[in-house]
Amino acid sequence: MTKIKKVESKKTNVFKPIKPFKSYEEEANFWDTHSVIREIDDGALVGFHQANKNRTITIRFEEEHLQELRLNARKKGIGPTTLARMWILEQLRSSQR
Repeated sequence: MTKIKKVESKKTNVFKPIKPFKSYEEEANFWDTHSVIREIDDGALVGFHQANKNRTITIRFEEEHLQELRLNARKKGIGPTTLARMWILEQLRSSQR
C-alpha cells in the first residue's frame, strides 16, 4: 500500500480588498497619495462607489427592442440596464422643465 502525499495548494492571483473608507475625505486623501495602477499591481481589489439604488422596477421588452437596447449599450461601453436608466432619467428631467 503506497502512502498518499498531501499536496498543499497555494492560491495565486488572490486579491486583497482595500479597507472601506470612513469618509469621502479619507478616500480622497488615499487616492491623492496612491496610484490605482500600483494598487492593482500589488494585488489589491479596487472598487468604485456605485450610487445607491434602493428601488427596482421590471420593464418588459419585445426581443427585438431588448437586442437593440443591448447593442446601443455595448456601443457606449455600458450595460443595458444602465443605458435604460440613463434614458429614463433624461426623459424625467426634460419633462420637469
